[in-house]
Amino acid sequence: MEAAELRCTAAVEQPLPGGLAPRRRLMRNATVLLGRNELRQPVLRVAGGSGAAAAVLSFVLAGDAVRLFTRFAGEGRAAVRVGPDGAQVLLSDCPPDALRRFLRLLRLKVSAGPRDAPRRPRLLERPPPSFSVISPVQERDLLGGHGRGQERGQRPAEVPRAERRPPARLSAEQEAVLGAVRSGKSIFFTGSAGTGKSFLLKRILGSLPPNITYATASTGVAACHIGGTTLHAFAGIGSGKAPLEQCIQLAERPGVRQHWLACQHLIIDEISMVDGKFFDKLEAVARAVRKRDEPFGGIQLIICGDFLQLPPVRKANEETKFCFQAKSWRKCIHINMELTEVRRQTDKTFVSILSAIRLGRCTEEVTRQLMQTAAHKSERDGILATRLCTHKDDVEITNERRLQQLPGEVHVFEALDSDPMLVKLIDAQCPVGGRVELKLGAQVMLAKNLDVSQGLVNGARGVVVGFESEQRGLPKVRFLCGVTQLIKMEKWVIKGPSGVHLSRQQLPLKLAWAISIHKSQGMSLDCVEISLSRVFESGQAYVALSRARSLAGLRVLDFDPKAVRADPAVLHFYRHLRHHQLPAQHSLHTYSDTDEKENWKYN
Repeated sequence: MEAAELRCTAAVEQPLPGGLAPRRRLMRNATVLLGRNELRQPVLRVAGGSGAAAAVLSFVLAGDAVRLFTRFAGEGRAAVRVGPDGAQVLLSDCPPDALRRFLRLLRLKVSAGPRDAPRRPRLLERPPPSFSVISPVQERDLLGGHGRGQERGQRPAEVPRAERRPPARLSAEQEAVLGAVRSGKSIFFTGSAGTGKSFLLKRILGSLPPNITYATASTGVAACHIGGTTLHAFAGIGSGKAPLEQCIQLAERPGVRQHWLACQHLIIDEISMVDGKFFDKLEAVARAVRKRDEPFGGIQLIICGDFLQLPPVRKANEETKFCFQAKSWRKCIHINMELTEVRRQTDKTFVSILSAIRLGRCTEEVTRQLMQTAAHKSERDGILATRLCTHKDDVEITNERRLQQLPGEVHVFEALDSDPMLVKLIDAQCPVGGRVELKLGAQVMLAKNLDVSQGLVNGARGVVVGFESEQRGLPKVRFLCGVTQLIKMEKWVIKGPSGVHLSRQQLPLKLAWAISIHKSQGMSLDCVEISLSRVFESGQAYVALSRARSLAGLRVLDFDPKAVRADPAVLHFYRHLRHHQLPAQHSLHTYSDTDEKENWKYN
């Protein structure tokens, strides 16, 4: 009956006669239940408060009078109008996924309710004589056949399409990670590319109350993918290289301090690119600002990433210090877990090659198979392979030159930004630029999930095949998945300094003759061309190769086994992860001494 119960903050507003302001009762830590009374009518019950202020309010829900306001459900807020007189229940601070399940159940049960439901809600000072928690929604309800509602001529379309489609299920190991998060433990979960780390992270975000959960990432683009902000922006201490006392002063500024105090769950994505010294500084700042001696000031940490991918950005001759090498890491992280089920690639041969590359191993057989890909055809249906580059300057030069070489008119699309004064900040976090230039025949990729069921996902490759004739002249793109789609403006919401929400409206497209390896992190690309001759970091070759969905969609030029490197310290860390995993979780891959020696051989 989990979907029929919601724990959140609830405010009940009741209109008063004479145009007076409505009477409002606020209940923090309220329990909201959906049930039925003795007449089998749907009832919404709100219980909250303590002692003399405790109250239980119940509303009989008449189908025609009930209205749901769900625009901000993704932020854990919604409103339910419970009667024709305008009385309503305002819900906030809800875990978004739990709120969506509750609203979906409420909508379906009310639409299927008895015909003779009373026209006005009843407000009672105690629960009705009979109250039973309502039965859960069935899969047939989600697919549209919700019993009595259809008998009354109500169409399944009343349930939004996204709500009718059952959500993708978590694997057993993903469920174990989510269970550890719900237990309140601080956790680091990792896994090779394509094991569903980002998917799991979004499910974790949906299970936590938004008002006390802060989603961050080491890079702006990664932060945008999870609807958060950069770790540096959240922390408010700049680069963190100033003395601790000065960093604490920066974190105690109005706005910044408020976030530190409100935060109970801190999510950090792409942890491999966070410097260990910065992590130690954050931990000390958290204890000082929150005035609590527990690790990280008592904040639950939910950390995600793969240390065998991109390392922290560093200056020349500067030593790399990973987060797991930070002095405070072991006291802050209670559980370490690794996802092992690869979902991006299904070809077992390719998965095996990527597993070896991830560990810095490059046997003769791996070398042979990767060198053979140089002969792969790089064009399919007019769509060229995207070249992954190690340096961003190469990306800009390649894309600009190839666009100029195309004949025809340039179509320019300017972004609509919520704050023109903060364009640089939006540029740093939004995956698309403020100005998109396209021509007929331009190679493009999607920068946002539009329709996962059709293959229109972040990273999907396509070519511009036309522009609509109307004033906006929106582009038509033919994608490798076989779909030709008119691409409309999309909106990205970005959290800026002090929690300010910024937004950008722009085409979810970017030129795709080339993209940097750093910008490709987290993407799944249909066809990829890679030159590894200028690889300069451990893990960089692995990140590039693992962007491809299949070996057939990969073309590696001038392959050199020396480009394949994994940091020995990282291999050592992963080999010992099993000592910190949950006892019930046995899917952790362990790294042998042989793996490490093989890596050193090519370093």
